[in-house]
Amino acid sequence: MTGTTGTLVLAGTPIGDVADAPPRLAAELETADVVAAEDTRRLRRLTQALGIHTTGRVVSYFEGNESARTPELVEALAGGARVLLVTDAGMPSVSDPGYRLVAAAVEQDIKVTAVPGPSAVLTALALSALPVDRFCFEGFLPRKAGERLGKLREVADERRTMVFFEAPHRLDDTLAAMAEVFGADRRAAVCRELTKTYEEVKRGPLGDLAVWAAEGVRGEITVVVEGATDSGNENLDPAELVRRVQVREEAGERRKEAIAAVAADAGLPKREVFDAVVAAKNAARTGQEQGKGLA
Repeated sequence: MTGTTGTLVLAGTPIGDVADAPPRLAAELETADVVAAEDTRRLRRLTQALGIHTTGRVVSYFEGNESARTPELVEALAGGARVLLVTDAGMPSVSDPGYRLVAAAVEQDIKVTAVPGPSAVLTALALSALPVDRFCFEGFLPRKAGERLGKLREVADERRTMVFFEAPHRLDDTLAAMAEVFGADRRAAVCRELTKTYEEVKRGPLGDLAVWAAEGVRGEITVVVEGATDSGNENLDPAELVRRVQVREEAGERRKEAIAAVAADAGLPKREVFDAVVAAKNAARTGQEQGKGLA
């Protein structure tokens, strides 16, 4: 350590293949005064794979101890330490620990730099075959069904390509919810186990992907979804308008509010959506009555 203010280094780690490790990563791991790792056991496996040893102090830095550990690391930085932050895979701060430490370091005028490395977000985008000129990262969706639908409705009209992370055991529910809110024909790609032995990219309409995922999917998952287009809300048939109202009602909205929201999303008068809902209700009632008459 020196007597001057130290440096915080954010380092990207492989998302699968260890051979993708940035050349500078090994040097930083060997020379850092402090290495803050999301999982110290995975860090040990990484250094063994790289054939190196850390010489500095190794501490854990994960979601459960970020708040408590951050002041300690800032103190070390203020004392001149070079602190290296690594997460389990990819870049720190991107759905991983890091933001709190970066913000605290910047507040203390401590230098922050990075060792660029692999990113599941950019890798999935490049492999998706969807437009990548403009995109946004939405991270993990809420676990609860109602909250998940609400979040998806918030971004239903997003025109940029969207990137999501998802746990494999929730993928089928998430894709089904996306098909409901975005439309079953919206293009998407499910990227699984990127850069690993069983890497797979499944591309297709959300409806088809939801059916595929229902059989069960394993591994690290990144989902890329096409943004809304100008034609996405034009010429919607009454059945689709009714379906969208039903999706909102099932999520807890009152029918009046659901109709108003669907009309706004589609750029249509509320009366047109209301008439579609009433017509569908009348048709269903007529069908029931005819069925009773035949019984």
